[in-house]
Amino acid sequence: MSAASRSYTEQDVEAFFDQTLDNYLNFWDSDGVLHTGYFADGNDDDYGAAAQQTSAVLASEARIDASSRVLDVGSGCGNFLMYLARRFGCAGEGLDLSEERVKFARNKLAGEPDPRITFRHGSATQMPYEPGTFTHVVSQDALCLIPDKPRSHAEIERVLAPGGIFAFSDFLQPRAQVSERARKHVFDRVRWNGGYSLIGYQEALDSRGFEILLARNLRGHIRQTYRVLGATAAARASTVADPAGRDWLLAFAESCQQMQIAIEDDEFSWGMFVARKRIDGR
Repeated sequence: MSAASRSYTEQDVEAFFDQTLDNYLNFWDSDGVLHTGYFADGNDDDYGAAAQQTSAVLASEARIDASSRVLDVGSGCGNFLMYLARRFGCAGEGLDLSEERVKFARNKLAGEPDPRITFRHGSATQMPYEPGTFTHVVSQDALCLIPDKPRSHAEIERVLAPGGIFAFSDFLQPRAQVSERARKHVFDRVRWNGGYSLIGYQEALDSRGFEILLARNLRGHIRQTYRVLGATAAARASTVADPAGRDWLLAFAESCQQMQIAIEDDEFSWGMFVARKRIDGR
């Protein structure tokens, strides 16, 4: 792992996601769906269905069922955890660094009450749970934003029960050195210090004592995600009367184009991982 931009703190990440929530809700997606899509093929333009498929694939690979106790790290607006509870009948908690997104998730849950799940504001580097609390820890495109990644891995390992499953998708940084363009439009845009390559992620998890069950390169899916999102944002901008909203959408569309270039240049990618906490310790 190599830092690709200036050093952002957890407070920087929290402030960014608190401050940008309204933009995403007002001009992008009123449900707060913010993660990468798992597309059927290269001609698929249905981002909503692809985003749902990401959740379905990750849940399947994690083998979540009604007996699961799930922690969603970086739960954002709550969509993934609520999907898991509805689909499988499992119990769980969502933990997110953004207080505004936690409030949004709680309000959504109040409209669709489910006593099996809750949402909490907190850091993945200091989790408020006893050891072995969860059978599964899941996450979608959030762990890369944690400045102290080894500490978050240690916390995830701690709160998992022996034999528990850690299943997640996340952004990748295949190359140690990236261009100024990628720093601006990929890393600095979301306060991301830098990430792991596909192999580097596996090495980091292995060093923490996890057994790697799955490591899947999803480069084509993230390229398709930003192609579709960029085209959609540009089209929506032409229909928005508010100048600030129009400018936000156009800037987002431009970043989507630059992100596609970064993907082609191996500066940015996406992967899915499943790992198991060893029963007999490290």
